[in-house]
Amino acid sequence: MSAIIIDGKTIAQGLREQVARDAAALPVKPGLAVILVGDDPASQIYVRNKIKACEGAGIRSFESRLPGKVSQAEVAAEIQAFNDNPNVHGILLQLPVPAHLDGNKLVQMIAPEKDVDGLGIVNAGKLILGTGGGLVACTPQGAMILIKSVLKDLSGLEAVVIGRSNLFGKPMAQLLLQENCTVTSAHSRTKDLREVCKRADILVAAVGRAKMVKADWVKPGACVIDVGINRDEAGQLCGDVDFAAVKGVASSITPVPGGVGPMTIACLLSNTVLAAAATAKRRAKASGEP
Repeated sequence: MSAIIIDGKTIAQGLREQVARDAAALPVKPGLAVILVGDDPASQIYVRNKIKACEGAGIRSFESRLPGKVSQAEVAAEIQAFNDNPNVHGILLQLPVPAHLDGNKLVQMIAPEKDVDGLGIVNAGKLILGTGGGLVACTPQGAMILIKSVLKDLSGLEAVVIGRSNLFGKPMAQLLLQENCTVTSAHSRTKDLREVCKRADILVAAVGRAKMVKADWVKPGACVIDVGINRDEAGQLCGDVDFAAVKGVASSITPVPGGVGPMTIACLLSNTVLAAAATAKRRAKASGEP
């Protein structure tokens, strides 16, 4: 068996093109504000890529770069300023923030309708309750699109998500539940993790350990989604899955790089356009427009 390689770059490009068309059709120009605290090199690259992607999708970008020693109150004030700015429809606080700041409290300050990362209590709650109408965390949303590109009906399948972070693991599990999967959230305290993973028709790895998931962890024919971004012993970029070995067992697998990563930014742009559309709809209703 040789697995289908799920091409996240191509799928993300298609989504970005659709986002650009949707943005152009709105009565307002969508705006995304990105707040970067400190000078972490990886975060700087992420922010630069997000701003470039905004330009290509017809989204106006707002950028706030704050020094690493900034206070909690100063970051909070910046968030509030973007909350109050009618030209900003989405706000992203680049994580992680420096250790002296409370990143979770800052994220919760973002207005729910502008919470394009989907990490606030309101949007996370809507996802858990399945009520719809919320903004879904970008990386899990992107991973789900990749899964659906190879599996048309997920109902009844067994899914295992390795990792239980608020950023990815928990919302990913909820999205799989909504597709009627039987879901196991595995983590560092899970007993006999290898055997748990071998049950999965869909295996999602998000633990941050290079090549941890080996071929004998994977059920033959499984769909494997690798969310990890690590460096191997040779300094090469790799995921949480031993790609070379697992692709001989799985039916489909995402590469690193070129898998889930491109989808995260594409879904961020999509969420921004959704937020702008919702704002335009509220304004039209308030003004009495049909």
